[in-house]
Amino acid sequence: MNEPLRFKNGSFTLMQITDTQEIHTVNPDTVKLISLALDRVKPDLVVFTGDQLKGYSPTFKGDTRRKISRTIADLLRPLEDRKIPFCVTFGNHDNNCGVSNTRQMEIYASHAGFVAGTQRSKDDPGTFSLQLKDSLGKRDVFNLYVFDSGGKGEDGVYQPLTPDRIDWFRRERERLYVENGAYLPSLVFQHIPLPEYYDILRRVAKGTKGAVEAFYKHEGEYYVLPDEAIARGDFMLESPAAPDDNTGELDALAEKGDVLGFYVGHDHINSFSIEHRGIQLGYTQGCGFHTYGPGGKRGVRVFTLKESDLSTFETHTVTMEDLCAYQPAKPVTEFVLTHMPSSPRQVLKYVPHGIVLTGAATALSIGAALINKKKK
Repeated sequence: MNEPLRFKNGSFTLMQITDTQEIHTVNPDTVKLISLALDRVKPDLVVFTGDQLKGYSPTFKGDTRRKISRTIADLLRPLEDRKIPFCVTFGNHDNNCGVSNTRQMEIYASHAGFVAGTQRSKDDPGTFSLQLKDSLGKRDVFNLYVFDSGGKGEDGVYQPLTPDRIDWFRRERERLYVENGAYLPSLVFQHIPLPEYYDILRRVAKGTKGAVEAFYKHEGEYYVLPDEAIARGDFMLESPAAPDDNTGELDALAEKGDVLGFYVGHDHINSFSIEHRGIQLGYTQGCGFHTYGPGGKRGVRVFTLKESDLSTFETHTVTMEDLCAYQPAKPVTEFVLTHMPSSPRQVLKYVPHGIVLTGAATALSIGAALINKKKK
């Protein structure tokens, strides 16, 4: 795409789509949600923030590149049909299929509407900056930083953003300062949350209503959202799967006051936005129906920028329930994915008690009964 991104009639609308986690045969509900959301929101740009692919799915075995190309094409078709630009970074599952992120980016780049931005390097195409111009298309007035946040380390714990990416961010921020005479107000997107996400939560006693149990460094601790976040409809149904180590990413982002918000995916059943150190730290719930999620509250996040005041932004989510009278295309699959443990760590916790196996069998049994009832 050669035409620069710019404000139109004084505004610019972004849409974040995360964790579609699709397999070779894409769930029609995933495409339906994307399509309906695009028609409702009419975004100027879509940002995919990782785990577009369920890379570990056995459906990608054999002729993998062709199969993931088909999956990517199915996910992008709603955007291409509407001529909506998009950019992409990666999560911890995209390259589980054996095709590198660099090779996958070549597939995305072959589609109409792809925007590359200024990439950190050819070997790290999921880390880039992307400038938005004013309504006249003459000068940069806003910026997006998008990071490839990697995956797990050898210890099985999610890695923090690497120091070389943080160094790149600082250099890129200064480059844009020199070119524009000021630090550009910015939003940041990546897949995996920051360790500081725990700083915005409220630690509570085990058994507290709505509390979720944390893992890794926070093993045995329980957390809830602040009351004001719950009051506005935000939700957190699993603990942040954040890195234990901290390489100072938030410190770098907060240095100049230019970063207004930082948004991730990764934990499919979390959706909130809370201010911390002058930056809105947010989650966007998953969009995909071939992976676990919050039922009809799967959705996308919308950001509205106003050219008249770029020191702030508005954000909200749009869910499947908002868009239609949701009836799953695959009821049994959806029932199991809605009620299953959200991560292997939870499976391991409950396996000794036989809860997982019993729960899975029950879920399948009930789901089958629902199907039979529907057929009757």
